[in-house]
Formats: sequence, C-alpha cells, structure tokens
Amino acid sequence: MAEIKQVQVTGLKSGRYVIIDGVACKVTKMDVSKPGKHGHAKCRIEAVGIIRGEKKVVVLPGHDKIDSPVIEKKSAQVLSVHGDDANVMDEESFETFDLKIPDELKGKVEEGSKVLYWIVIDEKIMMELK
Repeated sequence: MAEIKQVQVTGLKSGRYVIIDGVACKVTKMDVSKPGKHGHAKCRIEAVGIIRGEKKVVVLPGHDKIDSPVIEKKSAQVLSVHGDDANVMDEESFETFDLKIPDELKGKVEEGSKVLYWIVIDEKIMMELK
C-alpha cells in the first residue's frame, strides 16, 4: 500500500520528495512569486523523477497542497545477479524479489553483497551498496 501525505506547497524545499503527474520526484528548484493585487503567491516547482530521472515542472498556487510519498528505506542481501537485475532477499522479512541494478552500480553488485533499497509508491528501487 503506497503511503502518501499532503504537504503545503510553500513549505517545500530542494531535496524534498513530491508526486507530480503520478511520478515520485525530488525537488531540485523552488521559486515563489509574490502575491499579486488579485491573487495568491505562485510556486514554480522543478523536480527530477527518482526512478527514471525525467524532469518535471509545475506551477501551483502557494495555498495548495501537494502529495509527498512516504519513502521506506530497507536493506537486502544479493542472492544472484542476472544481467541488469539482481535477485535480493530483504533482511527483515526474508522476502525475495528482483531489483533493477542502476547504471552507477553495474559491475559493483555481486552475490553476497548488501544493498539499500527504497520502496516508493509500491515500487522498489536499488539505491546504493552498503
């Protein structure tokens, strides 16, 4: 079950995680315009997708709320490596599943090594070697 919480748009900072168009993203830049004569402050949010790295830009009124994913950080042990995928076992639940190996970790992930993975909106992503 994907955990999502609502956060105030004006409270966002670089490095926070938000959901834009159904994609979990990390905020890279945040600009807030001053409120005008007839309106509210506008917030321009630039973010990069956590999983596929796509760039997203959205402009929202400052009084709006935006979805923010609750990210679970867990560790697992690599059981085997098959091309770009690694079969891993969670260290707490002992559940086994496949994770895609990110480009920056290719060649470094091997049998028996431990990895840190994130669960973001029901998707598991390998983040780093431990």
